[in-house]
Amino acid sequence: MKKVEAIIAPEKLNAVNNALKSAGVSGVMVENGKGRGAGKREAGYARGYYIPQFHTRTSIMTVVDDSKVEAVVTAILSVASTNSPGDGKIFISTVDDAVDIGSKRRGTGAV
Repeated sequence: MKKVEAIIAPEKLNAVNNALKSAGVSGVMVENGKGRGAGKREAGYARGYYIPQFHTRTSIMTVVDDSKVEAVVTAILSVASTNSPGDGKIFISTVDDAVDIGSKRRGTGAV
């Protein structure tokens, strides 16, 4: 199993969620937060507008079978990418095990 976590612009959340549903993803976890990337960004005022140090970002996470990883990544990229710096990141990591608390099933049956 793999955990796929995408950090995206908040306005892309509904499109990403719908793309993930179309890719066969059954469940996701969503968190909102603030962060900054590696690019230079100075907080302060420019042209009469305040520029914050941190961007608002949304993190959407799911755990899928290894065979679905590329479909999930493609689904996210297809709707979240504008080919611009700051579009976000996708992180993929291995999940050794999972347990469904209600049914007590383990492994892929838990997701």
